[in-house]
Parts: sequence; C-alpha cells; structure tokens
Amino acid sequence: MDSVSVGQPVPPVSFIPDEVTLLRFGAVTRNTHRIHYDTAFARSEGLAGPVVMAQLHGCLFHRAAAGFAGGTGRVREVAWQNRAPAHVGDRLEVTGTVRAVDPVRGEVTLDLVERCGPADGGGPGSVCCRGHAVVVLV
Repeated sequence: MDSVSVGQPVPPVSFIPDEVTLLRFGAVTRNTHRIHYDTAFARSEGLAGPVVMAQLHGCLFHRAAAGFAGGTGRVREVAWQNRAPAHVGDRLEVTGTVRAVDPVRGEVTLDLVERCGPADGGGPGSVCCRGHAVVVLV
C-alpha cells in the first residue's frame, strides 16, 4: 500500500475483438442482439459493423483493475459508461491512473478510460468508455 500513490499509472490492457469472440461472449452472457454478431443487420441499423457489447467493456475494465491489484488484491467495484461504439477489429485499450488511496480501508480508486482505434495501434483512438474501479490491496 505504501508503494501506491495518486497519479500512478495503471498498466494498460489491450484487446482486439473478432466475430467469434463476440458471438461466444454473447452466448455466455445471453446477449443475443444481432448488432453484436450479424454484420448485415448491424449495418442495417446504421452501424459500421458488429459492435462490442457493454459487458465486454466492463470485463476489460475489471481486467485492468485486477492486474493493478495483483495476486493478493481484489476488485471491489467496477463502473463504466459507454461513450462511443467499438467494432470487430478495433484495438481496445484500457488505461488509467490512481485517483485516491485510502490506507485505513486498504482501498485504491482507479480512474479508467478505454480507447478504441485501428488494430495496428496507429494513433491513440477515440474514447469509447470512461469509468472507475476500487481495488482492495492486502
């Protein structure tokens, strides 16, 4: 806990979703909306293609928080708001910083942001989610 300070960066988490990942994730979360797996349907709805479901963004936020917490810490809370769609083939990257440290409770609050951009990593990409997480460090 002594080694954590406000402003400290959260190690980035990157992920590039493909059609199969979205189909499988939709199956395990019982999210059967066609905009997540059917290209023609997604385009008929005015989207560029299948879009990443909100819960998958949340999983990436959780992954970033759990990575920061390490093997002995735990994630107590994750919250996020979707700001823009992310599509199959986009590179999603969650980064963040430590917002607050509560040594009495052993809690660290993280500000997190997810950007989506080209899979080749060209440019920082646009913000598709913002949120926070609270981790408990042991």
